[in-house]
Amino acid sequence: MALFVVNRYVGEEESDSADKSQLLLQRLQEQARVRELQKRQQGQVTSVESRGPENEISVLDVGEESKQEAGKKRKHEGSPASKSHRKKKKRLQDGGEEVVGGKGGGHQKNTSGAAAATEERKGSFGAREEDYQGSEREQSPREALPPAGVIILGGCTQKTVARVQPLLPPWLAQPKLVQRRIKENLVPLQDVPVIHPKLVKKLQANGIESLFPVQAEVIPAILESGASGFLAGRGGYQPSDICVSAPTGSGKTLAFVIPVVQALLDRVVCRVRALIVLPTKELAQQVSKVFNIYTDGTGLKVVQVTGQKSFAKEQESLFEKTLTGFRSLADIVVATPGRLVDHLQQSPAFSLRDLRFLVIDEADRMIDGMHQDWLQQAVEAASRAEEAAGALGLFGRRAEQKPLTAAKACCPQLPLQKLLFSATLTRNPEKLQQLGLFQPRLFMPASSEPQVVAPQDVEKKYALPEGLSQYYVPCSLSWKPLFLLHFLLRLKFSRVLCFANSKETSHRLFLLLRAFGGVTVAEFSSRLSPTQRKRTLKEFEQGKIQLLISTDATARGIDIAGVKCVISYDAPQFIRTYIHRVGRTARAGKAGLAFTLLLKPQESKFLKMLRAAGLPRLEQQLVKSQHLQPLLPRYEEALAELQNTVKEERAEKRS
Repeated sequence: MALFVVNRYVGEEESDSADKSQLLLQRLQEQARVRELQKRQQGQVTSVESRGPENEISVLDVGEESKQEAGKKRKHEGSPASKSHRKKKKRLQDGGEEVVGGKGGGHQKNTSGAAAATEERKGSFGAREEDYQGSEREQSPREALPPAGVIILGGCTQKTVARVQPLLPPWLAQPKLVQRRIKENLVPLQDVPVIHPKLVKKLQANGIESLFPVQAEVIPAILESGASGFLAGRGGYQPSDICVSAPTGSGKTLAFVIPVVQALLDRVVCRVRALIVLPTKELAQQVSKVFNIYTDGTGLKVVQVTGQKSFAKEQESLFEKTLTGFRSLADIVVATPGRLVDHLQQSPAFSLRDLRFLVIDEADRMIDGMHQDWLQQAVEAASRAEEAAGALGLFGRRAEQKPLTAAKACCPQLPLQKLLFSATLTRNPEKLQQLGLFQPRLFMPASSEPQVVAPQDVEKKYALPEGLSQYYVPCSLSWKPLFLLHFLLRLKFSRVLCFANSKETSHRLFLLLRAFGGVTVAEFSSRLSPTQRKRTLKEFEQGKIQLLISTDATARGIDIAGVKCVISYDAPQFIRTYIHRVGRTARAGKAGLAFTLLLKPQESKFLKMLRAAGLPRLEQQLVKSQHLQPLLPRYEEALAELQNTVKEERAEKRS
């Protein structure tokens, strides 16, 4: 519908009823618009009043904006273009009246009335339109209500989205569960008939009449893989790799020593058939000692390759030169990663082509630090082709582990079985993938809760010995040595193993307690030679040393007999470090204590780390200051003596 209607030709054919109906229709439309506009303005005012005084500034701003718009409108009306436009409209209306008047004077009155009505409608409608447009300008864009029929979507609402659960392989998701309680689940040797009678006698000679739950499950599983001889496992297939995650002191060492020795009892030619890799020299020495006990009188030879002897001496113990070449002198080799790589690269006569068992103890630490990529070099050495023809006899070159086929089965191959043991074995498939496991089987302790471990928590579940009691002691930095002396002198703790985070802290604490007196103390760190460390451990086991201060070198797998209490002088930074520290006590089902000295800023972080690992909450052990006051005079004298001793040691290093 046009905004302005100019009746240039008005004749007798136009009826008054048509003009009236059209005028009535326009007025009704204008009234409807006015009512709609008033409703919107009322709703806007109500919303502004409900918002309160804080929105008064925005309302005033809207008023200022409307004043500015009105000023712009008046300025626009005063412009020359606006004036010429209005004059043009006037001439157009005057011309229309003259034309009508020229045709017939009788119709001049009606024509003037029609023009007046048109002008009235134009003025009325134009005013309403201007008011409507002005009211629209007065509304703020943020406060304008949406037109009818428009749906405004709501804001962004946060919704809880279900976490995507990782998909674990079946052997990780459904492990073989082993009883955790040792004393209640001992298995007599008679109930494990797969163990050879010779080894049963040796076990009984060493005072072992029953096996721990882990040993009773793992030993038959490993022996089952060699039931058909060295070539294959049960049914003629390649044996599965074995992974064992069990608490410290649960008998993991004996769980692989017995089956490896029994599998090699019938060997004829001396070749390296078992390789045991461990992270530290002390742990390798301990495992080598256990192998020597159970290989005594069997003809099997155990060689330790850890760097404690010269490289030439180790070569002499590994092989000898004959008229036809080199002959192996070792059936079982216990090595550290670095020394193993040295012999693989620099000892051509050291061969792993007949390797049957690859045992990785403390597997989580070995995975985290693949020193010089020792695992890949060991596997490549085991699969290396023999230079001399016919050296492998009936067996061909060891091929890469692949699915069994008819072509592969026609030529028998010596399998390489991996055995992994650790108290904190990772269950992350990405980390275990680099080990190249073949259809592995996992053995882990049964949880106290009946539910299965959730896939997202596979990295957070660790097992501790059942007889372990854990505490944490809030203390201050300056009084921390006094808390340690309180446990030794007032509470009379004996055979205490104390852990520090660095060898410098360990050495200074040793000097301070030695200057204080009243405590037989010794240190155990890399500052000492292997002979000194061996002698220190022996004296500690005999009870000659009340306190042994150590770094985390002894926290990995070493079985120190008779440790009654473990004190973490420095709070461990990682959960695995804590588990291996407290695992030095409460071994083999015995009782043990573990204390952790915590500064105030360390408490929340340490306790949160334990909760995240799924460990039970530690009890707080408070020490009253009145119990420490009597120790202060001697403590201050010991500090002064420590200062002089440190200066003397620095002077000796400079000289």
